[in-house]
Amino acid sequence: MPSESADALQLAKSLVEHIRTSYYKVVVAFSGGVDSAVVAAAAYRALGTNAIAWTSIGAAMPQADQLDAQRVAQSIGIDHVRIPTSEIENPDYIANGPDRCFHCKSTLYAAISKWAREHDFETILSGTNAEDLGDYRPGLQAAANWGVQAPLADLLYTKDNVRSIAKLWSLEVADKPASPCLASRIAYGQVVTIGRLGRIEAMEKWLNSEGLSDVRARLHADDLLRLEIHLHQLPEAVCEPMRSRIVSKATELGFRYVTIDIQGRQCGSLNRVLTDAQKG
Repeated sequence: MPSESADALQLAKSLVEHIRTSYYKVVVAFSGGVDSAVVAAAAYRALGTNAIAWTSIGAAMPQADQLDAQRVAQSIGIDHVRIPTSEIENPDYIANGPDRCFHCKSTLYAAISKWAREHDFETILSGTNAEDLGDYRPGLQAAANWGVQAPLADLLYTKDNVRSIAKLWSLEVADKPASPCLASRIAYGQVVTIGRLGRIEAMEKWLNSEGLSDVRARLHADDLLRLEIHLHQLPEAVCEPMRSRIVSKATELGFRYVTIDIQGRQCGSLNRVLTDAQKG
């Protein structure tokens, strides 16, 4: 354990020094997740009041994540700006093609850039880490278009590296699971609406309240709800009385069909159709 702490300390020092020597006034695109929290904390340590955390308040950001972002920014001490964004008004975003994330991030970075210019901030920082670069993330192209910098990726920090720094700095989100936006739960080609986002959020919130943690409620065609639940909790979910309660809640929220995926909880499962299309 001492060596792990020493490693985390060196990683943290290198990150702070990288930001201190590379940037002057920065705006951190801040979701409240562990990656952006570590970048925000490092930026505040490096630059003080020349670092700002900037959170987009959009229809696809769960309320719980909004509250996490406020609380974490306060614990770091960094000034925190919360601005509504209008991606839900963009037809290309609503259409929900494979490039949805590109249009979402383009809206986000355009809004941050406008704010930054108006308040004399120079650079946008993101929480992108080295592992993100190998995944299908069209939002990275939007970041490149807007000149967004990614200090974690620059230093080749992995998710484990980031979590170790978060634990060193006692950030409450150190062990928080990844929490992509609610639109990522909607299958490609199914339009994004405020109503659908709200139903997905309500279903996941209810499941969490029932003790089924870190669940994904995926919406497919014909109002089919596909639930991804961690394997160790599958027996509880498919047995009575929980099975009937899940069906009842899903029906109440307007889902026509409900199924539990026996493959369990997966990351990016909706991207599988893109891989299959490339193979075909």
